[in-house]
Amino acid sequence: MIQKKSLVLYKKQPAVVTEVDGDKYTIEFRAVSAAGVSAAASSAASAKTPQFSVQKVREKDIIFLIDGVSSIQSVLSFEDKNILKQIKEVYELIISDEEEASKAVSFSELKELVSSAFPADGAWFLYDALLNSFEFKLDEEEMKHGKLQFFPQTEDSIKSMQKKMEEKEKSAAVREEFLSRLKQKKLILPDDAKFMVDVEALALGKSDKSKTLQDAEIKQTQENAHKILLDTGIWEITRNPYPVRWGLSMQSATESLPSPQKEERIAVEGFAYAIDSEYSNDPDDAVGWDGTYLWVHIADPASTVIPDSSIDKTARARGATLYIPEGASRMLCESVLSDYALGLNNVSYALSFRIKFDENGAVEDCAVLKTEVKVKRLSYAKADEMKDSEELHPLFEIAKKNEERRKKAGAVSITLPEIHISVDRDTKKVEITEDERYESEDVVREAMLLAGEGAAKFAFKNNIPFPYVSQDKPEIPKDLPEGLAGQFKLRRCMRKRNVGVTPSPHAGLGISMYSQVTSPLRRYGDLVAHEQLHAFLDKKELLTKDIMLERISAGDAAAAACKNAERNSNLHWTLVYLLQNPDWKGEAVCVEQKGNQGVFIIPSLAQETLLTPLSPVALNKSVTVQAAKIDIVNLTVTYRQVK
Repeated sequence: MIQKKSLVLYKKQPAVVTEVDGDKYTIEFRAVSAAGVSAAASSAASAKTPQFSVQKVREKDIIFLIDGVSSIQSVLSFEDKNILKQIKEVYELIISDEEEASKAVSFSELKELVSSAFPADGAWFLYDALLNSFEFKLDEEEMKHGKLQFFPQTEDSIKSMQKKMEEKEKSAAVREEFLSRLKQKKLILPDDAKFMVDVEALALGKSDKSKTLQDAEIKQTQENAHKILLDTGIWEITRNPYPVRWGLSMQSATESLPSPQKEERIAVEGFAYAIDSEYSNDPDDAVGWDGTYLWVHIADPASTVIPDSSIDKTARARGATLYIPEGASRMLCESVLSDYALGLNNVSYALSFRIKFDENGAVEDCAVLKTEVKVKRLSYAKADEMKDSEELHPLFEIAKKNEERRKKAGAVSITLPEIHISVDRDTKKVEITEDERYESEDVVREAMLLAGEGAAKFAFKNNIPFPYVSQDKPEIPKDLPEGLAGQFKLRRCMRKRNVGVTPSPHAGLGISMYSQVTSPLRRYGDLVAHEQLHAFLDKKELLTKDIMLERISAGDAAAAACKNAERNSNLHWTLVYLLQNPDWKGEAVCVEQKGNQGVFIIPSLAQETLLTPLSPVALNKSVTVQAAKIDIVNLTVTYRQVK
């Protein structure tokens, strides 16, 4: 039946048989790059130079349509503007006979009904028109067996398809109008938000493409997507995309931890003090002095978090608690605070580091104990007021002595401006306040460093595979300037920290061996260290060095994303603050000179900026500046000096 010059379907597209060799057929068809187009589209494209392919196939690979065609070019270029009208007339003829209305009709029969003189070269055009008509539906099952048959559709089906087509065409027209407005950067209508879903996905880093931007002939970048969303009013300037861009959840972990158990805990006499910022609501450390030992008590979620459990894996994937001006997205569930944070209940359960000093104030011994302790919460300001009290004075003295010890060992202390950014949940109004320095911050810092040093020595002494934190010695220039300029230059000298299973000095801290163990509620690395200490205390199997490094590395990678999201978020809200306060002026301190320009630090915003002052400015001298250009999309702001 299939002869030379027969028109066949090959992969649902038209092909012409050019040679017959036994059971093999040579066919010519439109090249793959242009395949999949309709007959009408093929005809419209015929004015261009189409590309054709030739291939040998077997009969099972093709479906016979008609014989006696001229060429594949003639088949693809055929056009009949009356075809839809003719198909409708054939349909009305068929359904007029109730008996025939429910039967399938072959393609060859339909061709004869359309016109007995219908040219063979028009067979593909007719077939494609039938496929896209409302009146007939191809029998897909019969097609699998090489038969082309069509069922007449019911009038209700036709009306339903026509309605869908009208709605589709209307939607397409509405979208075209939207794209026109988008290209012209005109105001977007309320209903246009539905067209911007893929733009939002791009702006949030959930996708790297946007068909909407592509169709609007706008380059598909996160920044362009962000700008379009702001320009069209879909997003307000207060929309912070950065946590999501870094792949972070804005919600805290949800799986609850069991309540901490009291058994096998040592009751520590007296009180310990959780000293923290007034903004903190997750106290995870407290310090106390009993006349012999310094006690550093740390929240103890590791007492119930099983290594490699779902809770542990979730914490590892998060890496750390995300702190942004809108609030905290916690590494562990919110309910963990009421059970495990220190000082929120009458008695708190802790993993405690009991530190004994030698005559030089160095750590002579550290014991790690599971404890229950009474904790009083104090703000830094309140602790400063109590620094000469019987309870706190020894802690201040220990802190001073330990800081002196570390400095003699080469510790580097850097003090740069810090701020607190808060955002009103309802109004989105931003407030920025400079952090005030308190002496009691030194008490907390030194106690946490002593706990980290003590934990490292405990682990090393007991041959516990443990995450040690180290840092190479910085190269500090001899001509280091005084003041803020010196602190700025000193920060640039510091080396990156390293985490490994072999203890090495932490030069920046002036400590011979060190580990971070004081924030298991909000740092995964600290949680793993606590899990290992618990395993040792409970005489359970310890994590191997390789497994520990693998988990620490995964947690650190996620924690790095948190840091980036926090940095971007803080800058975002700082720019929002400047936009909300266009008359803002502030002092900028010169910390580095670069020809006519200088690097300035703005303490009230904790920002660095490159500025061209009106006249030369000496190091550590200040000028008054004002924001000149704020680009919230690219997180940049330029300042100008004002008199």
